[in-house]
Amino acid sequence: MIELILGGARSGKSSFAEAQARASGLKVIYLATGEARDDEMAARIAHHRARRPAGWRTVEEPLALAAALARMAARDTCVLVDCLTLWLANVLLAERDGEVAKLLEALPGLPGRIILVSNEVGWGIVPENALARRFRDEQGRLNQKVAALADRVTLVAAGLPLALK
Repeated sequence: MIELILGGARSGKSSFAEAQARASGLKVIYLATGEARDDEMAARIAHHRARRPAGWRTVEEPLALAAALARMAARDTCVLVDCLTLWLANVLLAERDGEVAKLLEALPGLPGRIILVSNEVGWGIVPENALARRFRDEQGRLNQKVAALADRVTLVAAGLPLALK
């Protein structure tokens, strides 16, 4: 089963995803895509780590997400990917655009439960620079493609989940 959880910054999407993973009753692997490139990001990562249950395995993979999912997904496992937004930014900056196609190809065949967290970035202002506009557009396209593959899609706003699919 594939579940996509969308929301804005600080919407509660990660907390909701973690609750879904806990409730699954499966072994949980937390697949983190963010990298601590500055103090503020390091603090965000530390906050996420601190609230995870001790029994969850954490794997950090900033680029090769499809390959990591293929290695970790199993019938008795829930893999929580947090988040597609940071992953896509890493992919774009590393100029590894083929990673998106690999992910979309891999998702439907994965066993177990896959929970993907992603930001809904298209509701804000139009960015002033070309890279930011490209990122916004690519993130919107990625969210649409993953939502089409997902069995369940939930939008989280103000900590409240709204089932979309």
